Amino acid sequence: MRRYDTLIIGGGLVGSAVAYGLARRGLKVALLDEGDIAFRASRGNFGLVWVQSKGLGVPEYQRWTRQSSMLWDDFAVELKNETGVECAHEHRGGLHICITEKDFAERKKAMQQLHLEAGETRFEYEMLDHAQLKKLMPEIGPEVAGASFTPYDGAANPLYLLRSLHAALLKRGGEYFPHSKVMALKAAANDFTVSAGGETFNAPKIVLAAGLGNRELGALVGLNVPVAPVRGQILVTERVKPILSMLTIWVRQMAEGGLLIGESREEAGFNDATTPDVQQFLAKRAITMFPFLRDVRIVRHWSALRVMAPDGLPIYEQSAQYPGAFVATCHSGVTLAAAHALRYAEFVDAGALPAEIARFSNKRFDVQNAA
Repeated sequence: MRRYDTLIIGGGLVGSAVAYGLARRGLKVALLDEGDIAFRASRGNFGLVWVQSKGLGVPEYQRWTRQSSMLWDDFAVELKNETGVECAHEHRGGLHICITEKDFAERKKAMQQLHLEAGETRFEYEMLDHAQLKKLMPEIGPEVAGASFTPYDGAANPLYLLRSLHAALLKRGGEYFPHSKVMALKAAANDFTVSAGGETFNAPKIVLAAGLGNRELGALVGLNVPVAPVRGQILVTERVKPILSMLTIWVRQMAEGGLLIGESREEAGFNDATTPDVQQFLAKRAITMFPFLRDVRIVRHWSALRVMAPDGLPIYEQSAQYPGAFVATCHSGVTLAAAHALRYAEFVDAGALPAEIARFSNKRFDVQNAA
């Protein structure tokens, strides 16, 4: 039997960030990963470190997201120094483009509300009409009404991020076990035994970070984790010279030159197939925003399944029935990677989740069910 301080189940961005964070704190960590046969959102997302659309009506989520965005600056440098892998992190602010005047008015109202809810922490933003946006971003199309801007937003390359987290974990003495789907999990207070990949692992703490698999795994340690899939499709273009002067939520240019065009939000169960109708919608919307895209070729079209709680918020909890068992799940694995590595790992190490993330407890679902 292999013995560790903590077992992490799930080798995507959430699990890898927590595993690295625990290893950098000196713990002996095993990361058990089913591998790319799983529904791997980490290899299919847009790669934004995005703040301005998070937390309307839930200021705790706005603060948690913005904290992670600020931590990302040093986090990216740390990973580069640890592994030599450049995550292509940028933090120059971002634009949420509004095509119609109605979209613009609704966006303005939402941003005003976010500002009010932020209170003393403040939430800085600008609403840019078409003329103002055109000066900032000449590539914008004539039909676009305007955009909201915040300085908090950024992006990273999720593929390089996942690679660097795995490499950094190993450098810090952690161990990574691919092709290790959990076949059995025996739980007792501060004593967890897992069978995976033909081996047996034991530790006094366990973190469930298996995305959509957390629903089934959570039940084994007394945790209700009501996550469900939401499909998202993305288009990828050929590489072109640098052309977009700003980062936007719907279209972004990667460091190597290709453009990502997204995204859709579809209730499709566990079907991760791509569909022509969504491809056409994404392409049409992108061309309306940026007419130059008519002359750029699409080279790939992919789909991935987001991990979504009923209210869209993360779920962080420790089992009352089996202390030492934690869950971490969210649909913003890139945005929250820094917070997971530098803050959530600290909480797991301490053995208790603090009040600042109590809003994300799974107890909120018990309240909803009782009502």
